[in-house]
Amino acid sequence: MSDERDLIIVGGGPAGLAAAIAARQAHLDYLLLEKGALVHSIFRFPRNMVFFTTPELLEIGGLPFVTPYEKPTRIEALRYYRRVADTYGLRIDFDRKVEVVERNGSGFRVRTASGAYAARFVVLAIGYYDNPNLLGIPGEDLPQVSHYYSEPHPYYRKRVVVVGGKNSAAIAALELFRAGARVVLVHRRDRLSDSIKYWIRPDIENRIREGSIEARFETRVVEIRPGSVTVERAGAREDLAADGVFLLSGYHPDTGLLEGAGVRIDPLTLAPEHDPESFETNVPGLFVAGAAVTGKETGRIFIENGRFHGETIVGRMVERLRGAG
Repeated sequence: MSDERDLIIVGGGPAGLAAAIAARQAHLDYLLLEKGALVHSIFRFPRNMVFFTTPELLEIGGLPFVTPYEKPTRIEALRYYRRVADTYGLRIDFDRKVEVVERNGSGFRVRTASGAYAARFVVLAIGYYDNPNLLGIPGEDLPQVSHYYSEPHPYYRKRVVVVGGKNSAAIAALELFRAGARVVLVHRRDRLSDSIKYWIRPDIENRIREGSIEARFETRVVEIRPGSVTVERAGAREDLAADGVFLLSGYHPDTGLLEGAGVRIDPLTLAPEHDPESFETNVPGLFVAGAAVTGKETGRIFIENGRFHGETIVGRMVERLRGAG
């Protein structure tokens, strides 16, 4: 195990990067551990995705996000966050999946498969995008099934079932249709979600109304087989032909790392117990940042507001360190 640092940050998304910038500016001895690539969740977003927000609301560390577009693309965001990491010379170890965070005297031991790290403080900025909400049905693990939508081209002239009723499902259905796929949208409620963005809603509703995209409302998927999806509505079952299936039913946090460290988790919301002013959990010295703050209520924290958590957290750490000195 390496010498004790002031801070270990777990998670290399925008909230984790913002915490690393704040730590660097405060002259703390820090290290950021990321289990995949830089801003890994954004990397996994649909290839042609356009953010709903404007570029200045994605900025961290005071570095301008320059783009000719009103709303930036995924590719531009990846480029921007690489520039952030390089501009600030952030200390990041990639491909370091954290397995355990545990007490180590007055600080913490952070263990990965390749080694352990000691730190006085830990920030968990772990997000939720790696944990899809599973339907728990037969065939969910078949190769033609995915909980992530990437791009439409491979589904040209193919039959695709999209499950979900929010922005992700609406955008996937529209892109697939326009790329030449035959699309059926399946949603368990009687209508599309009210959260669908105002510029997307008329498009998806008109395509459904004219029959370009088929829709099955108040319908649930009960089984997936090679080449078909079985759905059920009001007790009646129907087999839908399907060469591809996208189960876009949302994502949830993995609370195992938090609970293993002693953080109390709300059983209903899966939100960690924490001080809303400082983001410190019930475990002294252990903080949460970004989407890790809200549990299942993933619509409350976005890059736009999670990017400020790091500065607040590091400010509290600096106060503690000065007091200890």
